[in-house]
Amino acid sequence: MGVRPDARLLDVPMEPVTCRRCRARVEVRKSSWDQTSVQWHEDAARSCAERRAGARGSGPNAAVFAGCSALRDSIRRAAVRGELPVGTERD
Repeated sequence: MGVRPDARLLDVPMEPVTCRRCRARVEVRKSSWDQTSVQWHEDAARSCAERRAGARGSGPNAAVFAGCSALRDSIRRAAVRGELPVGTERD
C-alpha cells in the first residue's frame, strides 16, 4: 500500500494576506471557517510586532508563538469580504 499524496493545496491553495497593522505578508489557506493555516516568511516574521514581542519573552514557553491578533483579524476580514476563499466556497 503506497502513501497517498496530499492534495489539499490543490483543492484550497495558499493565498497571500497582508496584515493591516504591520503590513507583514503571509500565505494563508482557509479550508473552513474554523481552520486556518498560515505560512510565515522570514520578512513577515521580522515585521510582526506581536511575533517579535513573543520572542523577547522569558520562561519555558518564550519561543512559543500562538499567533498575531492583528493578522488573525486581517485574515478574518479578507475571508468575510470574499478576498480569501474558504474551503468549498471556491469556484
